Amino acid sequence: MADTVQSWISVPDTAAPPVKKKGFQKFVRRRSTIAFLMCAPLIAVVVGLVIYPAFYSIYLSMLNKAQTRFIGLGNFTWLMSRDVFWMVVWQSAIFALSAVFFKALIGLITAHLINNLPDKGQRKWRGMLLVPWVIPLALSTLGWWWMFDPTHSAFNWLLKGLGFNEIAWLSQPYWARFSVILVNVWYGAPFFLIMYLAALKSVPDQLYEAAAIDGANAWQKFVHITLPMMRNIMAITILFSLIVTFANFDIVQIMTAGGPRNTTHVFATYSFLTGIRSGDLPLGSAVSLFMLPILAISAIFILRGVRKRGREIG
Repeated sequence: MADTVQSWISVPDTAAPPVKKKGFQKFVRRRSTIAFLMCAPLIAVVVGLVIYPAFYSIYLSMLNKAQTRFIGLGNFTWLMSRDVFWMVVWQSAIFALSAVFFKALIGLITAHLINNLPDKGQRKWRGMLLVPWVIPLALSTLGWWWMFDPTHSAFNWLLKGLGFNEIAWLSQPYWARFSVILVNVWYGAPFFLIMYLAALKSVPDQLYEAAAIDGANAWQKFVHITLPMMRNIMAITILFSLIVTFANFDIVQIMTAGGPRNTTHVFATYSFLTGIRSGDLPLGSAVSLFMLPILAISAIFILRGVRKRGREIG
């Protein structure tokens, strides 16, 4: 009888761990389910606003103007036979590459200047230099358009007061390109500044101290310490800016609307012109899709370099 009671009492001790294990597994499964449900709205937004429009744009680009007949790559071949389209490709490349180059250069210089200031001074300058990036782009571009306007141009008023001839900023192709690139650089340079400044803050001071002991000057510290430590951040920042600049619409549309004589059109504005204003949505979709291989190739090369340098550091 005592043995029976003892065996009956010991059963709960041996059975307890499996019960706890099953409860923990249920908790993990429940936690993952809750996490998925919390991410479901964001997934639905991405699918509805990004993935579905992207695939629908590909489908739309293979239809005729009336969207009644499938023509395959007919829109793409027609665009490639047009001189205006190749001018848009060339202008988009000039616009994006030159703007990104000057934004990266200005951001790098200003980040180093601010990094060498005292902490109190850094906060003030960071706040002031981020103003162009904080102001809504449409409003700031309207202000720049007023300063470049040939009739009431503030720049021409200043040039005339100094004894120089007035410039048709938005009426001559060269100056129109210069104007839109200048505004894009003014708007995007603060993004490079804040990214590069964060990268500079992550560089250990011990590296600079060791280089100073070895007799390295400021330029050698910059080339052999600062640039290698910032290289990945610089590459990612340039990639993001390249994507945004290639798809830029606001600045060109507000300031020149692609003029004069289509000499400032980029992919986004030319796609808007052909797809919305001309009523040819399939052709506009085809224009916008030409950006995809260019940006995809750029992203592959840049990210491959980042991964390679990450493995070398690791």
